[in-house]
Amino acid sequence: MPLAILHHPDFQANLSPGHRFPMGKYGLIAKFLVEDGLIAPGEFIVPEPVEFDQAVLAHDTDYVRQVFTASVDGRIAREIGFDISPAVAMRARLSSGASLLAGKLALERGIATSTAGGSHHARRSQGAGFCVFNDVGIAAANLLAAGEAKHILVFDCDVHQGDGTADIFRSEDRVVTISIHSEKNYPVRKVASTLDVGLPDDVGDDAYHEVVEDTLSRAIAFGAPDLVFYNAGVDPHEDDRLGRLALSSHGLALRDRAVISFFRQRGISVACVQGGGYSSDAAEAARRHTIIHHVAAEFAG
Repeated sequence: MPLAILHHPDFQANLSPGHRFPMGKYGLIAKFLVEDGLIAPGEFIVPEPVEFDQAVLAHDTDYVRQVFTASVDGRIAREIGFDISPAVAMRARLSSGASLLAGKLALERGIATSTAGGSHHARRSQGAGFCVFNDVGIAAANLLAAGEAKHILVFDCDVHQGDGTADIFRSEDRVVTISIHSEKNYPVRKVASTLDVGLPDDVGDDAYHEVVEDTLSRAIAFGAPDLVFYNAGVDPHEDDRLGRLALSSHGLALRDRAVISFFRQRGISVACVQGGGYSSDAAEAARRHTIIHHVAAEFAG
């Protein structure tokens, strides 16, 4: 069975020209995956947007209402980093729907990927750091509520600490949150995950790989989950605008392969979300984001 890859054209919403969030990368990710021969244009699985009652399982009701009506308070919008237009609000709902469906498909097939997701700075009360809804938070909360999963691990390798996910699940013992990140990077005020691994600046491939291997062995000590949400952010790359680490593209592939193989060898399902990746060249960022899909395809079928 081929890899289940979720994509929606509305993952890409218009922002002001020159905005440092590279919104243009999302359409390019899908384009490159087709050009690479990994998937045909009509084979992408198209997600539905999450509904109000699904979003409130991870976020405060008032904030969800603000997003759904595209009337987010100006202070919160500034913390997010852009205005929440109807298109941006729909993008947040679709990204969350994709992560939820990726989780369901991973439980059925062993692995699935989304060309969006990983908005891990959105806390229960509000969004922040380019993150409107915490898609993995919404997905995990709904899977638990429906009884489709009993224990979930969030394994986050985005270069920024997963503070929002840690906040949402701080009192939920069915969810383990693990974050490997640049210690000196955003956010300044971090929220404690179940396990945080903060790295010094300029860590490269070899040292990073050792950390990942060690963290995986520590992760399984919390017990075997039914499902892993893997945030495969590419902002640890040496050329990333907002990262402080020094991985090569080859190093990112090694990381992704190590994480997925560790869990799949143990019969644990893995849903991969895109995470962060920042470049003034959207195509450059998109090309790095294709790595996780190519690696995940090695484990499909």
